[in-house]
Amino acid sequence: MQVRKLSIKCKNQIRGLEKAIFAENCYATESEQPNREMKGKAKMDRYLINTEKKLNLDKFDADETSKCPGGKEEAKERLVKIKKEIYEHQELFYAERKAKMLIVLQGMDTSGKDGTIRNVFEGVNPQGVSVVSFKSPSSEDLSHDFLWRVHKHSPEKGQIVIFNRSHYEDVLIVRVHNLCPEKVWSKRYEHIRNFEKMLADEGTAILKFYLHIDYEEQRKRLESRIKDPQKHWKLSASDIPERKLWKEYQKAYEDAIGETSRKYAPWYIVPSNNKWYRNLVISSVIRDTLKGLKSEFPKPSFKVSEMQNELDKT
Repeated sequence: MQVRKLSIKCKNQIRGLEKAIFAENCYATESEQPNREMKGKAKMDRYLINTEKKLNLDKFDADETSKCPGGKEEAKERLVKIKKEIYEHQELFYAERKAKMLIVLQGMDTSGKDGTIRNVFEGVNPQGVSVVSFKSPSSEDLSHDFLWRVHKHSPEKGQIVIFNRSHYEDVLIVRVHNLCPEKVWSKRYEHIRNFEKMLADEGTAILKFYLHIDYEEQRKRLESRIKDPQKHWKLSASDIPERKLWKEYQKAYEDAIGETSRKYAPWYIVPSNNKWYRNLVISSVIRDTLKGLKSEFPKPSFKVSEMQNELDKT
């Protein structure tokens, strides 16, 4: 019995090592990371995806927490500082009104998109941040091209826009449920690349996060919702039927990420079984990106000293 336990333990260790080696090969090298001031300094850029390697999400460890050896308590302390820095840089970003930022959150059901928004953007200036959730397209949406309803929600100068699900649904759920032929959805990767390149060329910093949970973690989270009456509102009748299509969705995500992760619009595969680590990784990347934009308070176009003289006269 002891030998069998040791054998199982060794197999698990080998699987973990295999995942680490595969993921390391798929993550971008420093030269492939986005060209911003924090390049090479942002520890979380290790989760940036290198599209030259074929993706297999099963090989990425959703439990990984290597960039926070102190665990949940260390993450809590670091997040306090990071959130403060996000607030400070977002204030400059909003005041300067030169750059724009688009954040895309995607993931399987229960992966934590809502929780990420709630935790990462706690305390920021709400005037400068908006969240867009893309549900099933309306009849008007369907009468246009698939990007029509998305483009009108892209950020204006000084704004951070968060897509809770996004234009990627048109190469995910559309593909998995055969809502249109492959010859249609397969062309959309190029359309998406061109769309995001245009946004980037117009001054939009784009960050895309895939919140990576594994099959067992999703089961635990769904079970938690089922057993807790106060979480029933989070449930959908489609949750279990969609779970049965796990492999199909994983393949669709692998192709979508591989086809569209570019320097101007990178994808990050974020280990998300541990919510605290997910929040730490995403907060760090956003903080580093905002810092790299080097936003400054704009200088007034008039003499402030003269305003004081005029004020004294009133």
